Amino acid sequence: MPGLAPTREVLANGVTVIAKKTSTTPAVTLLANLRAGTVHDTAEHEGLAHFVSRTIDRGTERHSADELAEQLDNRGVTLTTSVTRHTLSLACTCLVEDLDEVLRLVGEIVMQPAFPAVEVNRRRGEIITLIRQDEDNPGAVAVEALMSTLYGRAHPYGRRLRGTVERVERIDRPVLQRFHAERGVPEGLSLAVVGDVEPARAIDAARSVFGEWRGGTAPEVTQAPRLPTKGRHCHVVPMMNKSQTDVAYGFVTIARQDASYHVYSLMNNILGQYSLGGRLGDSIREQQGMAYYVFSSLEANLMPGPLVIRAGVSPANVARAVASIDTELRKLGDSGPTEQELVESKQYLIGSMPRTLETNMGIATYLQTAEFFGLGLDYDVRMPDLLRAVTSEQVHEAARHAINPDNATVVVAGPFEGTLS
Repeated sequence: MPGLAPTREVLANGVTVIAKKTSTTPAVTLLANLRAGTVHDTAEHEGLAHFVSRTIDRGTERHSADELAEQLDNRGVTLTTSVTRHTLSLACTCLVEDLDEVLRLVGEIVMQPAFPAVEVNRRRGEIITLIRQDEDNPGAVAVEALMSTLYGRAHPYGRRLRGTVERVERIDRPVLQRFHAERGVPEGLSLAVVGDVEPARAIDAARSVFGEWRGGTAPEVTQAPRLPTKGRHCHVVPMMNKSQTDVAYGFVTIARQDASYHVYSLMNNILGQYSLGGRLGDSIREQQGMAYYVFSSLEANLMPGPLVIRAGVSPANVARAVASIDTELRKLGDSGPTEQELVESKQYLIGSMPRTLETNMGIATYLQTAEFFGLGLDYDVRMPDLLRAVTSEQVHEAARHAINPDNATVVVAGPFEGTLS
């Protein structure tokens, strides 16, 4: 397998450019990642990074929001912004002949956002609406309460991504500008350029836009305090006006760079991802018919991330569903995976990679993930063998160590007034 074999170059000022030529369509995808995620929020300004992601494209030192939108629209380009725990991203796709001009506009937004007061006020209102919608959504309430309980509010993973209404109301233009000045620096930018353009040309285009950019160093947050998670913790958030109850059940596990990552990835797949939802889906949804949905996800990150089990159930089935989750975890911890589960999960994870790389955006997202975690330019070639090397004993040990129900944190949000044990 030849692999993607992208070209990577770090410009003199620290900007990283990753370029990959594809010839599927005469288009180019740009994905710019700034290390300006929500881990850099403060207790006073919780939700700050999310606020920046909603306003960074609303005008620059040279162009208003309307002028930017018009220039992009004229080229058939839609720019999307998003934020995660560690990165703030801007993404778009344009025709090859528009690459230089679109990249110039993206660079202007990344380097010179103006955060006009009128746009800041407008977006603040929109964000407050989103926060109130989250507070009325049992699934969002359950996950936020789970993360807060697992990590504690002093840990950046334990804070709400969008913040609270009270905190967001304190965020104004100077606060946004200060955050950008601290986090919007060359060494914090990684740019992926994927499409029908030679890598050398893509890198030259990036250099012409970002090469003269100057700024300080913005260190990454790599360690943070968290509350002990030993022992079982159960929490109920009554939301009696709802029809469905959402369960969020989880553990703090490993960082992405941990040597056992692929072991945990397989364990999670067997537990709650493969086929119709792994063991959890087969038992709780298919056999017992008492969940609208059930799945698990492993969110290994720069710091140890959570393994989270989600389920949507009728209020009458809450206790049974949680008990069934306990049962499936104990079975996996007691007996480990079957050989068939191990083989099929390996095939599934290895086979799913080509599907994630079918589009330019899929490739760009993959390249940025590999860059962020330092996985190497050849990770797509090495990954299948890393998964094939995982043994049943390793998965069994990970299950015993990481997903003991006696150490689970369980949050239920919805029309449920009972107790959990």
